[in-house]
Amino acid sequence: MPDDCFDEVWGVGGDRAGRPGLGDLAKWIEETPAHELERRQSAAEAAFRQLGITFAVYGDEDSAERIIPFDIVPRIFTSGEWARLKEGLIQRTQAINAFLADVYGPRRIIADGIVPEALVLANPQFRGFLAGQKPPHGVFAHICGIDLVRTGADDFFVLEDNARTPSGVSYMLENREAMLRLCPEIFHRFNVCPVDRYPDVLRETLRSVAPRGGAEPVCVLLTPGHFNSAFYEHSFLADSMGIELVEPADLEVDDDVVWMRTIEGRVRVDVIYRRIDDDYIDPLVFKPDSLLGVPGLIAAYLAGNVALVNAPGTGIADDKAIYSYMPEIVKYYSGEEAKLPNVETYRCREASALSYTLDNLEKLVVKLVDGSGGYGMLVGPTASRAEIEDFRAALKAEPHRYIAQPTLALSTVPTLTAQGVAPRHVDFRPFVLTGSQGVQIVPGGLTRVALQEGSLVVNSSQGGGTKDSLILSDDPCQGQSQGQGGQMQWQR
Repeated sequence: MPDDCFDEVWGVGGDRAGRPGLGDLAKWIEETPAHELERRQSAAEAAFRQLGITFAVYGDEDSAERIIPFDIVPRIFTSGEWARLKEGLIQRTQAINAFLADVYGPRRIIADGIVPEALVLANPQFRGFLAGQKPPHGVFAHICGIDLVRTGADDFFVLEDNARTPSGVSYMLENREAMLRLCPEIFHRFNVCPVDRYPDVLRETLRSVAPRGGAEPVCVLLTPGHFNSAFYEHSFLADSMGIELVEPADLEVDDDVVWMRTIEGRVRVDVIYRRIDDDYIDPLVFKPDSLLGVPGLIAAYLAGNVALVNAPGTGIADDKAIYSYMPEIVKYYSGEEAKLPNVETYRCREASALSYTLDNLEKLVVKLVDGSGGYGMLVGPTASRAEIEDFRAALKAEPHRYIAQPTLALSTVPTLTAQGVAPRHVDFRPFVLTGSQGVQIVPGGLTRVALQEGSLVVNSSQGGGTKDSLILSDDPCQGQSQGQGGQMQWQR
């Protein structure tokens, strides 16, 4: 691993005293014996296994379901770092919602030449039949997971935007619960912002966009079922919010109204937090052979009788080619420069960018514009010659499907390995909630860590793990002490 990588604890150069404000964490890492860290990590993994905190790996017959690897050494953001990130996250999320409202409305950003028309209207995630339609309360992307990377003390970049069905927040909450119980001394040394409010804030967000209003709108979480890779999260969030977890067979649409079947009869549904992608959500509109959808759901949505979270059509904001225009999109709608810059991106649909990418494949990271989960991606510096040549052929055949980015020296965080504590690369996914009353961000997020030495791929489906992400507070009354949080979760 390069010596000049920025480490979140040690900085650059490995000063064992730790970065300013993180000396106590550096001391904790140095003073806690390796066997004690291993004992605590094993205890956390045993608890995760007992609680069923798992994810599925499609196509992996040997381990179709597994616990996500957890690392006991936390990542810490100072209050100043978090304040900067929060400003940028709010600005970017507001721009995403403004962009979606525009492209499904007057399309000013296209008319003004900021974003190419073909990139929007020909995009497979653009739902043309929604043109002119506004979701309840005008919110399209209620839940955004913005993936951030860091390359230096003050250098944060957005790696990608997740605006369809972003996942991982259950790991944020359960990681914190594990750390409170297994490493309470850290919370005695640091004034850490709590994250256990997230289910309450999410429930408030869902209720705020109910079309009919009222004090007690009926909200449900729609899951594809227990075979889905994120089913644990679906059940966890429904339980934490106190709302019903439903499968497609539990819902029916009658006269453009959505009803939930219960043992006491039908109950009208106002808000659906759906964890099913557009293509499968309604067989009358999208894939006719989908067994995961609810026939007539889109008609009920278009009639204004139900809110879908996130709204159909938000996938256009997930597209990595659209991502490449986000600095311009932010400036167009806010009048300000983006507070969180993008990673430099080459749009392979453009001849000059394609030529550069083909000439430098061994140095670049190449991604499908609609890819996710670490699939369909080439990391040039670690790829084999055969993998590079396969991508070269794919790029030449369909250049519009790819973007390329330089290989960044992602920051590292000390991580427990078989050889002891060693630096491993990380990214960070905070979760941004937007309801009728504005944007809210719980001070935390999911730190994903590449557990293989030198690897830059943090996705759990590709062998990555997670860490707790501690946001420090300047307010001594706002800190999270041992025993706070969702204790009921660890008593299930």
